[in-house]
Amino acid sequence: QVQLVEYGGGFVQAGGSLRLSCTASGRTASGRPFNPYAMGWFRQAPGKEREFVAGMVWTGGKPTKYADSVEGRFAISRDSAQNILYLQMNNLEPEDTAVYYCAAKLVRTGDFGSWGRGAQVTVSS
Repeated sequence: QVQLVEYGGGFVQAGGSLRLSCTASGRTASGRPFNPYAMGWFRQAPGKEREFVAGMVWTGGKPTKYADSVEGRFAISRDSAQNILYLQMNNLEPEDTAVYYCAAKLVRTGDFGSWGRGAQVTVSS
């Protein structure tokens, strides 16, 4: 079973930076090594629905996609050898406060079906 674990959340003042990491381990239900089609970051703020933040096709690391609200401030990257996904978050705003989740889409036509437990990011004004 694929397991995703997020690291790096915390408390930061507005304008500051944080980097989230997500480590992936395990095998798919069919017993194959972890090699997703795509991975992404999502977030959920209190009282709001979970929303997409950033994503990338795993093989080659491109293309990448960002939510309009984070474009130019956040950067998604990966270490494919270590199965680690990153989210560099710069110029953070109080509106970025949320629980951030790492997710994997194992096949191109599937959904993001594997999720981590989330990491809290709190940005003070």
